[in-house]
Amino acid sequence: MIEPPRTPASSVLKVSAHSNPNSVAGALAGVLRERPAAELQAIGAGATNQAVKAIAIARSYLHAGGIDLVCVPEFTDVEIEGNVRTAIRLLVERRTVAAPAPLEAQASGEPASDPHASEGKS
Repeated sequence: MIEPPRTPASSVLKVSAHSNPNSVAGALAGVLRERPAAELQAIGAGATNQAVKAIAIARSYLHAGGIDLVCVPEFTDVEIEGNVRTAIRLLVERRTVAAPAPLEAQASGEPASDPHASEGKS
């Protein structure tokens, strides 16, 4: 099944190989506190590396606020000075962090519930 291209996020953060991942992470965290999704765009291996590091850092910034991140990577074509280049588009969406198991369940030795436990079983 071919999926249609995702709609662009309302905020596009362009990342270069020289971008500071902590700065990009701060910007990303700020956007995701206000909106459900953000987009990072990177051209080249160095820029993609900085973008992925920024997502990991932003995830740690947002965790205390009960927000976790989901990243959906895809290729996209962008035009720069009349030339078409292939870029990596990283759509970053927020999701709510699952609440920890109650202390009583942890103390009784009951196994934690695994939402993926039934996957792959018939």
